[in-house]
Amino acid sequence: MAMTASGCGSGDGSSAAESVSSAAEQTTASSAAVTEVTTVETAPSTTQHPAKEASEYGKVLALTFDDGPNTTCTPYVLDLLEKYDARASFFVIGNNINEESAQVMKRAYDMGCEINNHSRTHSYMNKMDADEIKEEIKYTSELVEKYTGEQPRFFRPPYIAVNQTMFDSIDLPFINGKGCNDWDDKVSAETRIEKVLEQAEDGAIILLHDADMNFQTVQALETLIPELQKQGYELVTLTELFFAKGITPVSDSTPKIYSNCMQEGNWS
Repeated sequence: MAMTASGCGSGDGSSAAESVSSAAEQTTASSAAVTEVTTVETAPSTTQHPAKEASEYGKVLALTFDDGPNTTCTPYVLDLLEKYDARASFFVIGNNINEESAQVMKRAYDMGCEINNHSRTHSYMNKMDADEIKEEIKYTSELVEKYTGEQPRFFRPPYIAVNQTMFDSIDLPFINGKGCNDWDDKVSAETRIEKVLEQAEDGAIILLHDADMNFQTVQALETLIPELQKQGYELVTLTELFFAKGITPVSDSTPKIYSNCMQEGNWS
């Protein structure tokens, strides 16, 4: 099983690779590692989901953003989503949530975007024990609920570094994504656009960053959002993405992490 580590930050990826290898070995050892896809009969109850049936969706794609919220980059991302009537999912860091940034996060939620969990400290959680992992999740989820009224539905591990202790301790589906290394200032807006368009496909999860001052991604979005819509994609939240395809994401101790809601393998 292969996996592209598209996580944020300046990690060298070695810990992620080791963690993935460990989880993969555990998966091979268990015949129950892959959970069968099940069909969703009714729309999930959430203010982040429009009132329409799954059959009314065509091609869907989820833009996801890590490392907010903030008052510098996130508002510009929201402006563009609002301009093009698009929705997205934001994976927030608990320690970035303060009274000012929380209002930006609340704006995203009120627009129909989804607020998810990206840990409290953005540390390598595969080096933590179970209690430390649970505290990272609890802290951020409680703040999200405080300001939006709704708990996160998904989790993205920092650096995409995972191990079995994390899968056992976190009762949320794990999300990776198809990235363009937009956390790196050396990656131009043009390269970000090209890479995302190359990886766009029905059911895909695109991994981007609304980190403080990441304006090259804002610049890229000015082209990406209308171009993806021109190609026939509806830009939706992760909840919508899975619902539109009739899939219930794995949220137990099975080591599965999604870059496309329809993927068959544990890693992508």
